[in-house]
This record gives sequence, C-alpha cells and structure tokens, in this order.
Amino acid sequence: MRIRRSISLLAVALFASAALGGTAAMAAPPDEADATAVAHWNQVAATTLAAVPGPDGGAPPAFQINMGMTQGAVYDAVNAIGPKRYQPYLLTQRFGAKASVDAAAATAAYEVLTALVSTAPTRAPFPGRDGLLANLSTEYAASLAGITDDAFKRQGVAAGHAAAEAMLDARADDGRFGPSQWVPDMSPGHWWPQLNANGDQILDPTPWVGSVEPFLIESPSQFRTAPPLELTSPEYAAEYAEVLALGSATGSTRTADQTYIAKWWQSAPILTWNDVARQLIERNDLSAAESARLLALQNLSAADSMINCWNDKYHHDFWRPWSAISRALEDGNTATDPVTGWTALITAPYPDHPSGHNCNDAAHVTILRMHFGDVIDGGFEITSFSGLLTSSEEKVRSFDSFSEPMAELIDARIWAGLHFRHADVQAQLLGVNVATYGAAHALQAVGR
Repeated sequence: MRIRRSISLLAVALFASAALGGTAAMAAPPDEADATAVAHWNQVAATTLAAVPGPDGGAPPAFQINMGMTQGAVYDAVNAIGPKRYQPYLLTQRFGAKASVDAAAATAAYEVLTALVSTAPTRAPFPGRDGLLANLSTEYAASLAGITDDAFKRQGVAAGHAAAEAMLDARADDGRFGPSQWVPDMSPGHWWPQLNANGDQILDPTPWVGSVEPFLIESPSQFRTAPPLELTSPEYAAEYAEVLALGSATGSTRTADQTYIAKWWQSAPILTWNDVARQLIERNDLSAAESARLLALQNLSAADSMINCWNDKYHHDFWRPWSAISRALEDGNTATDPVTGWTALITAPYPDHPSGHNCNDAAHVTILRMHFGDVIDGGFEITSFSGLLTSSEEKVRSFDSFSEPMAELIDARIWAGLHFRHADVQAQLLGVNVATYGAAHALQAVGR
C-alpha cells in the first residue's frame, strides 16, 4: 500500500539546516573493504536487542542506547584499521593496514551484544536470554569461518576486541538502570499513570533513561524543548480539540487511512531507520568504513536524542490527552470541555512532552539526510512491526523522501491519541538539534 500526503512546510523546515555540511553518498573505492559484515552485524544487533524484555533494556529508549553502544564499537574497530580516515570515538589504538575489517566488525558487535544481553538485569522475566546468546555465538562463528585464518584475521579480531572493551569500559556506571526520574504530582497538567486490570499503576519500564551519560552531546538536557502550552491558552484549547476529535479509540473523526497510519507507526524507530540505512548502504555500494561511520553517527545521535527526550519528559511532566480530556474542568480553560470515559486509540506509560517516537525518528533521519539527501532516487521501503495491524493490512510501505514520513509522523501520533501536536513538533526539533550537534563534533574526517 503506497500512501502519499502533502508535505507540511513545517516538517521540511525542521530538517532544512540538517543537510548543511553533509557528505554525499559515495561508492567504495575498489581497494576498500565492502560493507557486508558491517551491515550484517547491524541487522544482528537490531534483531537481538529488540528481543530483550522492555524493563531489562528492550524498551525503545534503552534499546536505542544499546544500539548506540554496539555501533560505536563497530565504528571504532573498523576505523582503527588501515589509513586513518575519521576521528576515533573511543579507541585510539591503530592496527595493521591489512587487518581483517570483517573480523573486526564482527568481533566488536559480538562482544558488546553478548555483554549487554548477559548482564541485562532481570526486572522482568527473560526466558529467551540463553537463546539470544547462543544465536550470537552461532552468528559470530559463521562470520569468522568465512575469513581466511591468518595473521590478518587475528589482527582484525584484536581490533574488534579492543573497540568493544573500550566501549564497555566507558559505559560502566553511566546511569543505565538507575533510579526513576518520576516525581508523582497529581496537579492539573501533570502526568499520572493509568491502571492495569489489577488496579496497579502502569509505569515506564525504563524511567532512568534521562539520567544516562550522553554519547555525543554535553548533557542530558542540552537541547531542552520549549515547555508545553499553557493550559489556559487558546493554543492549548485548539490542540485539545484536535486530539479529542481525532485520537479517540471509538467515535473519532479519523478516516480509515488515518487509523491505519496511526497503527502502522507503532513500530520501533530503531528497526525502521537502521533497515533504511542498510538499504541505502547496499544501493550506494558504500565501503565498510563509511558505513560504520554512518551507522555510528545515526545510532549514537539517536541514543542521545532519547536521553535528552526522556530527561525532558520528566522535567516537563505533562499529562497525556486521556488525562487532560477527562480532567478538563481542572485546567482553567473555558474552551475545553471534559469527556468522561474518553480513551485513546493507543496509549503509552510516560509523560506526553516531547514525543519519544518523534525524538528518535528525527535524529536518525537527520543523519541519513546529511549523507544521502532528502529525496531518494528509487525511494526506500519501511516495514512496520506494529502488533496492532491485522493480517490483511500492509506492513511494507514506500517513500520517496525523508520529509514525507517525518511530516506524517507528527499527525500519526495525534491520530493515535498519544500526543498533543506541540509535543510532536518539539520532539522533531530536539532530534534534529541533537543529531546536528553530534555530526558537527564527532567522527569527523581527518587528513583530507
């Protein structure tokens, strides 16, 4: 199913500055290693980390942090071999010019992923842990088996091990799995959790993310978003009316296509944009070095966007539409009328502002646009892994530009009843700012 919508000027403007200073996609020179191993282990990483239970580190913001660690290590391993192309992230040690890049990429990814899976705290049952570790061992053995067993292979393994070790050492005691940031406040405008069937509060599985040490930006609050709209303002009343009409689980004014799109985007951005990156890496025949850098900038920036986003969420502590609509008599705004029993099409267990999905998408897309431009010749495909889609609904959709899905995402989260528009717009600004800063200050080309 191919859906086309007009691109809002706002969404285009959000990304206009991101392309400045970007590098064009270039085919790998014939003497450079290709991206096969880098892309393969990116896919292994995404599949593995997505299978970790939410409270144990598999929820989207923590998943993205883990992905950033993995891709940062792969980048350092590949970048440490041969002529020095880019600034290292952590690893300053250099390895032989003929060391196996494939062995380096596989080893770095394997060791970081194995450490993340094996040490993930069991805050929720994790029956699949042993299976994930066994699969990683199988994948790693297969990768090494395809490489000639010589000194160059051993040098590549050493580079990968050094990069993984540097990453794991750097991220020890970085704030992951720390205390919750939430300070309960039942005042109007503040977030309050919903209850499950047993009457228990449904809480954020990873409320610690906003206190994690960032990878590329200077602090978890460096790019603080503008605050939520004042409850008594006409702007708030207008956004209230919009989500009231479009976001309800039943009786909304959404079209069938809008309902489908809202459900379709209930899929992890990490899976979406890493897959798109792999498509474009292959199509443009990028080298291992360029691909490792692209995926590292993409995932390190996206990890920082989630850290800053989650810091903002609990700083602003703004209520979700379902609380706002049921408690409208408390907001002091004569233009908002309460609707008892109003429920959203989709819900989430953390504050509204800014939108986590849009924070994450915008960071990924900013890096991709810097490298490939906005309009993509031949387009690209996105596969949704949303569990809300029926078997008859299309999972794969095609887009011609990055601006197109980003414009759609702002509306999709309103159609889902998840956010006020301001939360979506501010989230995309945050993601652009974080990624633009990261790309300007890290992993820069050298000696050119």
